[in-house]
Amino acid sequence: MRIGYNTNGLTGHLWEQALELMHEIGYRSVAITVDHHCLDPYSSNLPRELARMRRLLEYYEMVSCVETGARFLLNPRHKHEPTLVSPTIDERETRIDFLKRCVDIAKELGSEAVSFWAGILRDRTPRTRALERLADGVQEVIDYAEPLGVRLAFEPEPGMLVQTFDDYQELLTRVDNAPLGLCVDIGHVHCLEPKPISEYLVEWKNRIFTIHIEDMHRGVHDHLRFGQGSIEFSAVIRTLKELDYRGGLNVELSRHSHVAPEVLAESFAFLNSLIRDA
Repeated sequence: MRIGYNTNGLTGHLWEQALELMHEIGYRSVAITVDHHCLDPYSSNLPRELARMRRLLEYYEMVSCVETGARFLLNPRHKHEPTLVSPTIDERETRIDFLKRCVDIAKELGSEAVSFWAGILRDRTPRTRALERLADGVQEVIDYAEPLGVRLAFEPEPGMLVQTFDDYQELLTRVDNAPLGLCVDIGHVHCLEPKPISEYLVEWKNRIFTIHIEDMHRGVHDHLRFGQGSIEFSAVIRTLKELDYRGGLNVELSRHSHVAPEVLAESFAFLNSLIRDA
């Protein structure tokens, strides 16, 4: 597996600086959160930025995953909106178009996957109908990504329409599910799921395209620095090694940009030691 870091935890840095810092510390993966300041898909400068990003990733020998969770990129007034479960067709089409643009970015960079989630259901639509909305959007993105050879990794997210593995399984029954993999967030699993994290990693091993990792407490969706939560990471890393997982293991601490250099170094040291000793 390759230890990585999400650029949403380095928003005080230019993305070029972020990659340089990661490389110096030893990271070999990067989760690229497409945002105003990083590969903005609506910018006329995108082709030049993509070319620079591609060159740097090759120079630093880093793999990438494209992340789609920017807070205010699509709506400056409402975080993470619109989504695939928003009430109107126009809103959902805005998100679908954005995801397709991210697929194009992933294709250009040779990324391991595009990671995305369902969204929060904000109206009183019955769950069955909301899942239909979601499935329609997911299928459209699948149909766009599959011919391009870009993998899609769906992330169950606390508080969203799809927040558990059971919810994800329900979604799989509604789409052409063969191309739809998982982005497993270790903290989310610990937060919401009843069984040990390792059991889910084994159960879903063939669907896991990329992994987010951070510390967390049960029942509280708050991404924490390693050692500040209650996850037993040695078992997680040992299981990933037994499964021969070779993708990105990307730290996601989006609220720690103000201490990014410090957290970058400590996170790498923590994970690298666990992997070495597992």
